[in-house]
Amino acid sequence: MKLLFVTCLQDFKTDVMKIFHEARVKVFSVSETTGVKDEHDTNLLDDWFGNKDGEYDSLILFSFTSGATAAEAMRLIKTYNEEAGNRFPIRAFILPVEDSNYLP
Repeated sequence: MKLLFVTCLQDFKTDVMKIFHEARVKVFSVSETTGVKDEHDTNLLDDWFGNKDGEYDSLILFSFTSGATAAEAMRLIKTYNEEAGNRFPIRAFILPVEDSNYLP
């Protein structure tokens, strides 16, 4: 069993869900989060009011699934990112699950 872990901007939720459907990821969870990218200028006077330019409405999607299903989702996400070529790619990770009382 694997843990498929995906992060993306909320704008890409529909795209990730389509990828999950195509990869046959049948059960997954979605959680809203705030992504932060700290690229502020080191000059504190330039960022005096602490704007939120580096914060993004994001999602975490995850599923406990088979290795083959996780691998297919990863392949589809890599293809999606190559074709989309956007500044905020979908990020995906596959982690091993050592033990569980649940079998997908």
